[in-house]
Amino acid sequence: MCWSATADLWAGLGIGAVGVASLASVRRPGDAPLAALPLLLGAHQVVEAVVWHGGGGTGPATLAWAVIALPLLPLWVPVGVLTAARPDDRPRLLAPLVAGIATAGFLAYRLATRPVTAEIRGHTLGYAVDLPHAPLLLAGYLLATVGALLLARDRLLRLLGLVTGTGAVVCALLWSTEFISTWCALAAVASLLILVWIRRRP
Repeated sequence: MCWSATADLWAGLGIGAVGVASLASVRRPGDAPLAALPLLLGAHQVVEAVVWHGGGGTGPATLAWAVIALPLLPLWVPVGVLTAARPDDRPRLLAPLVAGIATAGFLAYRLATRPVTAEIRGHTLGYAVDLPHAPLLLAGYLLATVGALLLARDRLLRLLGLVTGTGAVVCALLWSTEFISTWCALAAVASLLILVWIRRRP
């Protein structure tokens, strides 16, 4: 797949439409955060299309993309899994939530105090922000996002966790310096499973 402004725009609109359909299918208030995940990730791809059109660099679109990708997702996913879970399943989901809160807090601080830049690299975008302790942050990020899904009782959510976890490994191997952009695109496509999940909810 080659990423571009057009690809990101159409992918974002399509995934966002699935998010709207997922939200319209919600029958339990606790399911709403996860049901909205495709809508958030679709909007994320549309924002990246704006970054493409701007030629990368700094600016509001680049910052908006980074805010969604870095502090928002590791908080949104574990909260969504937790609120959708049965009460007796929630204790084991606290570890991803704590990891998400800590990771999101630190990433939000860095984005507030350091510039973030985007650079077009062929058919991918690379984002750069000054992040110390990167391996530790990555571990906390993946525990919050992928880990929360893998710990869910629902098989479709665990499948989403498996797909995104495998995708993280593949993206890291193929696009080490563009990892976050390529992985977010893959996660957005994988989030289409949310529509199936929400429509099968009792």
